[in-house]
Amino acid sequence: MSDWQTRTATPFEIEKRPAFGSAGMVVTNHPLASAAGAEMLAAGGNAVDAAVCALFTLSVVEPMMVGILGGGLANIRLPDGTQTILEGQGRCPLATGAHTFEPDPDAPAGSMDAIGRRNSVGRAAVAVPGNLKAWCEMLARHGRLSLGDVIEPAIRHASRGFAATHYLADCVSLSAADLALDPEISRIFMPGGTPLRAGSRVVNGAYADALRLIAREGAAAVYEGALGAALLDDSERHGGHLARADLERYRTSDLEPLRARYRGFEITGPPPPCAGPLHIGQMLAILQELDVAGIGFGSVDGVHLLAEVLKIAFADRAAATADPDFVPVPVARLLSDAYARERRQAIDMRHARAWSAGVLPAEGSDTTHLTIADRDGMIVSATQTINSLFGARYMVPGIGAIPNNYLYLFDPRPGRANSLSPGKRVTSSMAPLIVLEQGRPRFALGLPGGLRIFPSALQALLNLIDHKMSLQQAVEAPRVWTQGFGLELEPSFSDDTANALAARGHEIVRVPNVAGGMCAIGFEPDGMLQGAACWRADGTPIGVSGGLARQGVRFLPESSATKASG
Repeated sequence: MSDWQTRTATPFEIEKRPAFGSAGMVVTNHPLASAAGAEMLAAGGNAVDAAVCALFTLSVVEPMMVGILGGGLANIRLPDGTQTILEGQGRCPLATGAHTFEPDPDAPAGSMDAIGRRNSVGRAAVAVPGNLKAWCEMLARHGRLSLGDVIEPAIRHASRGFAATHYLADCVSLSAADLALDPEISRIFMPGGTPLRAGSRVVNGAYADALRLIAREGAAAVYEGALGAALLDDSERHGGHLARADLERYRTSDLEPLRARYRGFEITGPPPPCAGPLHIGQMLAILQELDVAGIGFGSVDGVHLLAEVLKIAFADRAAATADPDFVPVPVARLLSDAYARERRQAIDMRHARAWSAGVLPAEGSDTTHLTIADRDGMIVSATQTINSLFGARYMVPGIGAIPNNYLYLFDPRPGRANSLSPGKRVTSSMAPLIVLEQGRPRFALGLPGGLRIFPSALQALLNLIDHKMSLQQAVEAPRVWTQGFGLELEPSFSDDTANALAARGHEIVRVPNVAGGMCAIGFEPDGMLQGAACWRADGTPIGVSGGLARQGVRFLPESSATKASG
């Protein structure tokens, strides 16, 4: 039995079950996307073929989370052990600047809200998209199959339709007031003016046609061709900032993975402008010298300690983490043992405290994730998004695609590390991780959830490494989150725990879930793969085993078989 199947007793029950495979594993946040990825593996494709196929499919069946007009990051490990980060994040249009939006003085602490919600809803909120270019480049560099092959399942589901899940229906209901303002998006998700119900058939013929054009023209369909022209024309007519030069100038980036160490494991993920792995590494450095296992999962001391290190990380993130092309990010300082010691010694285990940044600022929730591995050792851990639920909450007429609202992730106030600037890349909390032990993959994971992504990924790592949980337990375990304005607790934490934390000075906020569905793969020494997804989304692991017939197998003709038996 795998050491990730049943490793430790926990105070919570798991709701889903893992999958196992010897020839590949696909874990995404929708069963149709996982099935599409597994179809590519069965057709002779590799993990990149499966990942790109699943991403296109997710843009159809999980349209509130991801799309060709969004952005994202892919952590890719090739069979020879080479690892790279393909960055396709959104960028500020050339027409934007530090004073593009006016901050909302009535917004809650920590919010990026602008007056009139101009940076979160509508055409003015849209950043230059990167997803389509990144997906096509990833396939061209590392895939085996054609773009037409990997895009076919997405076209099929967009044109024939698919059954809406409860998760999609709930997301439509949550966003209904904004969706109702746009006739294109409401036509599909608000039929008759009412949010669609679970089980309803969702058909998007215009998007199917757009995907067919992409299958023929590739990324040029958006960055040079008709789809981009439709996006720009609509943006210009409604006060958006996008221009032809933004699309023509867009380039993805190839980045070296950021690496952090914790108790013999090496955690790898995207570097800045991505904030997630950097601050995971920072928090692990603080926790390295503490007895996390002895303190215990879910204990009052354990949750208090998590809350304090999260507040430290968020204080430093707000001060200094941004696009390193525009702002120097103190990576070495944040990951150093000396800085970890300084922060660790300031933690008071009896009282919650407010934290300010310990690094100098420079002058000047909703996503999807997939984790895929193939039989040859290729791994893709990719987090992709249009930012908020349904992005900018409109659909480009004629092409059926939903743009991002990435400009909401920039600080609308000037003079901050993450203020808007022409061409500046989004700073996200994504954390598509690949974790190694003695140079070999041990597990890969990631999840959606905006600012709650990297704290949740951190907790999964602690569950696996310190608390010795199974992979399924680790992704489903109750989570906490704070950035200093209230401590969110999922329902599984008891009232006694909540009251004890409140007595230490934490402002307790009860929430149904922290962040979204985690997708994880565990790698066994014998080559077996385990996939796990959690209850917070429609996540589904599909394992591929078996294979083709042994070479040389023959079947005797019926007459020969009869004579032999006679």
